Amino acid sequence: MVTFGGPGVMVLGALLSGLVLAGAALVLARRTGPVFAVAAAGCVWSVVVIALVTLVPATGAPGWVAAETRAEFCSMDYGGPAPDGFWIFDGGQRLLNTALFVPAGLLGTVAACRWRAGWVLVPLLVLGLAAYSGAIELTQLELARLDRACDITDVVDNTTGAVIGAGLGLVAALLLRPWRAASREP
Repeated sequence: MVTFGGPGVMVLGALLSGLVLAGAALVLARRTGPVFAVAAAGCVWSVVVIALVTLVPATGAPGWVAAETRAEFCSMDYGGPAPDGFWIFDGGQRLLNTALFVPAGLLGTVAACRWRAGWVLVPLLVLGLAAYSGAIELTQLELARLDRACDITDVVDNTTGAVIGAGLGLVAALLLRPWRAASREP
């Protein structure tokens, strides 16, 4: 049996996707300006990293999980038993789950503020990130081989991180003014 997962796979995936999206940002910057290009590519990269951290088995796939030991429902025990954080990030898992979504909220907000419709796009971004978190939790429930647990607390913490990130993104957008596109005309 071939196992897949662990921190090495997560880091490799983050590095490879980061290189691809850095290249995309360079190409996009010529048309849109560097602030939007970096923010948009960074937001996409953040979403990819979230998927890697939450959907790649932490220690390698166990191969199979007996049907009788598989969870049938997401835990609705809000704030229930959450393990300690990981060696990368000191603190509880709840803090880690919150911090994981801050970059996507921040960078997505800076990118969304490029347009006049940013006041509509930013709340949609936060709702989209909340839905993404819910989809991740449902995937963790359905794919028992990931050896992950579906928990409503994670959705709340992830959404909190997206809201914090969006607030920071609004401040950053006022400072960086992403609506100014690069002007290349003579």
